[in-house]
Amino acid sequence: MVKLEDAVIARYESAGHKFEVLVDPDLASDIKEGKKVQLNDLLAAESVYKDSKKGDVASEQTVMEVFGSDNLEEIVKKIIKQGEVQLTTEQRKKMKEKKHKEIVNYITRNAFNPKNSMPHPPQRIETAMEEAGINIDSMKTVSEQIPEIVKNLKRLLPISMEKLKIAIKVSAADSGKVSGILHQNFGTHKEEWQSDGSLIALLEIPAGLKNDLFDKVNKACAEEPSIKILEK
Repeated sequence: MVKLEDAVIARYESAGHKFEVLVDPDLASDIKEGKKVQLNDLLAAESVYKDSKKGDVASEQTVMEVFGSDNLEEIVKKIIKQGEVQLTTEQRKKMKEKKHKEIVNYITRNAFNPKNSMPHPPQRIETAMEEAGINIDSMKTVSEQIPEIVKNLKRLLPISMEKLKIAIKVSAADSGKVSGILHQNFGTHKEEWQSDGSLIALLEIPAGLKNDLFDKVNKACAEEPSIKILEK
């Protein structure tokens, strides 16, 4: 449970009523992004207030009328997602820096330069975001902000969010090991096992994983694999 002095107010107003809960600011941000959070870690007090500063608790009847439920977890999530989370200046700065890093990491992993099919390094993304004057909203999810950010970056960089389609062919001796690596590290893909025991795998991955894919496959193979980026 978050300490009271570290908690912030999440406020939601509906039907002329005001509801407040005291929450951990970082975990509240996680809730907005749809991440799973333990209620006990999120709350400073297991109460829904009409005025948290005065300690005035909202009546059960009013809570039921507005939320249609007495489930505290459901109520808290709705207050956070649909209401406003009040942050101090320092908290906003910290969360904005965190969100900025998450966005740069997301773009680095998922975007690429369509001229050479290579991912843009993080520093290049950082510099372009600064030059474009991109403002990060600490309370919006990464996915909510990415489309507009990429749109602005396209004024400065050749950048695409399309995934790379890659074909890999490995010998029979290496096929089992490579298949395991692909399943463990790169998720769903198509495998075609040949009559001679060799393997052809077709993947669609974020551009930022390309070098990692090439490195893992090459290290796993005793015989040189064939790895090709397919035309989009």
